[in-house]
Order: sequence, then structure tokens, then C-alpha cells
Amino acid sequence: MALVLPLSAQTTGSDADSTEEMAELTEDAPPAEKSLLDMIKAGGWAMWPLGLLSVATVGLAVYNGIALRSSNFIDDEVIDSVENSINSGDFDAAREQCVNNPGPVTNTISHVIDETLRGEQVNADSVEKAFEAASTKELTGPYVIVNYLSIIAAIAPMLGLLGTVSGMVKAFNAIAAQGMGKPDILADNISEALITTATGMSIGIPAMFFFFFFKNKYGKIVSEITLILGRFYGDIVRSRKS
Repeated sequence: MALVLPLSAQTTGSDADSTEEMAELTEDAPPAEKSLLDMIKAGGWAMWPLGLLSVATVGLAVYNGIALRSSNFIDDEVIDSVENSINSGDFDAAREQCVNNPGPVTNTISHVIDETLRGEQVNADSVEKAFEAASTKELTGPYVIVNYLSIIAAIAPMLGLLGTVSGMVKAFNAIAAQGMGKPDILADNISEALITTATGMSIGIPAMFFFFFFKNKYGKIVSEITLILGRFYGDIVRSRKS
């Protein structure tokens, strides 16, 4: 019995030491890295509308990249043909060419020809007003689509901030319920809440970049179209007066 008791005590002490070592290793072990799905789940409800805005940003960027090409607005061959018909006084042929080749420039010219052919005499003011009305209608549509990117750029960060505020409220409520004995809970909840702000900015910054990029690109196209329409304005006025 005298030999058994010390051995038993030694075994118990070894087990206790092993348990303490395991506990220390567990505490010192680095936290597991969160996956993208875990971060999305941690962001809460705000991640759903932010996800939709991210998809919309990509879709608008691709659409504008394809749609805002100079060739989609200006066809030099058609424009030269229409201009030759107008200079020769053949407005019917010019209008037919515009109808067969629809576009912002040709649609505007077709509208102006319809307006100018209503009377035998046409003054410069009526032609100018017809050009302004038709060109405004034709050139407004593409810019509206580009402007959607600026709306996303403004909404996404604000929505992310709203998600963060909502998460912070929940974090402090959890601390109030559990006390201040576990500050790591507060830090973890705050880090999760900030995910929505980071996501909102990650969407808003590219959206703002694409907005200014396509805005400038479309501005150059509009400037070129304005010069072409100005040339046609002079051609139509001279042809109707002659």
C-alpha cells in the first residue's frame, strides 16, 4: 500500500500537468481564419443588398463598356451619304437613309427634316429648335444609364455604415447582457460589424471610378455628335433657302 499511494499521486500529478499544458496550448493557438462565406454571414442583413449592388456595378460597367463605343453613335459612311443628299436638296433620300440607319445622329436629322419639310420656307430658328429638341431626346438616355453608377457609389458606403451601426448596437447589447468579463466578445462583434463598411467602400470606390470614366468617355462622344449636328444645321438651312 505504501508503494501504491505515491505512484497514484504521481500519476494524478502528471495528468494535472498535462491538462494545464493542453489548456495553455489551446489558449496560445492562433484563431482560425474566416472564409469569405463566414465574413458574409458575419456581416448580417446588410450584406444582401450590398451583394446586389456589387452585381449591378459589374453589370453596368460591362454594359457601358460595350454600349459607349463611338461606332455605336457615329457612322461616318452613313453621315457622309446623308450630307451629300441634303446638299443636293434631296431631303427625301436623306430622310430614307436616316430611317434605314437608326442612331442618335440619324434620328435627330430625320426629325429635323420632318420639321423643316412641313413648310416651303424655314427659318434658322425653327431648325435650331428642332435640332435641340431631337438631340436632347436622343442623347439623354445613355447618360441616365451611366448615372446609375454614381447612385451606387453614393448608396453602397452609406448602406455599409448602416450595417456597421446595426452590428455595433448588437455588440453592446451582448456586452450589457454578459458583463465586461469577456472583452474579446466585444472586439469580435465590432470586427464583424466593420465588415459591412469595408464591403460598402469596396463597392462604392470602383463604382465611382467607372462613373467618371464612362462619363468622360460619353462626354467626348456627345461633343463629336454636337459638331456633326452643327454642320448639318448649316447644310439644312442653306439647302432650304436655296
